[in-house]
Amino acid sequence: MGQAAIRLENVSRVYPGGIRALDGVSLHIEQGEWVAVMGPSGSGKTTLLNLLDGLDKPTAGRVLVLGTDLGRLDPDEAATFRREKIGLIFQGFHFVPYLTALENVMLAQYYHSIVDKKQACAILERLGMADRTHHLPSQLSGGEQQRVCIARALVNEPQVVLADEPTGNLDERNEAEVMNIFRDLHLEGKTILMVTHNHDIGRRSGSQVLLNHGRIVRQRFTA
Repeated sequence: MGQAAIRLENVSRVYPGGIRALDGVSLHIEQGEWVAVMGPSGSGKTTLLNLLDGLDKPTAGRVLVLGTDLGRLDPDEAATFRREKIGLIFQGFHFVPYLTALENVMLAQYYHSIVDKKQACAILERLGMADRTHHLPSQLSGGEQQRVCIARALVNEPQVVLADEPTGNLDERNEAEVMNIFRDLHLEGKTILMVTHNHDIGRRSGSQVLLNHGRIVRQRFTA
């Protein structure tokens, strides 16, 4: 077994009122793997993401990303780890509306304390956005906005990419383009964990994990 990029050891997350979002989940994801986490609404997918990016802490068990036990980090340490090691791709984009595509990408660099306009332009160009760098988010299509979101996640060269329904708001053509980007990232050796409800999208990954009622009920590897 290779070096784990992500390891969950008997992880549970119980919220006030006894709501058990995750219940004894154990998972091992090696560096360079592409894993799709699937399951119905309320199955624990969002809770899992929040634990992996350090925004939440487990009630029991350990969450390790790149060997770091996230449950032991204080909020400032977790924020630093997130900025330096993890690329987050959201379904809702979360742009600053009055900043251009380029400026939104550079904002991620600013929080990383290293601003490099040339690097930000290069990642946008790589994603086919060279002629849209100075457009505001409202001037971009849904597919273009998602590519800017991906560029923002990648600009600091994270080792782990976490994506929350990255094709959920896209039409079929833009969905295919975004999935091609993830394929290329996988081929480059990035570790990717993608939450999706779309079985066709899930099958593009190397393996699929099915959550239900906070537990892993099936894990399948793509041939």
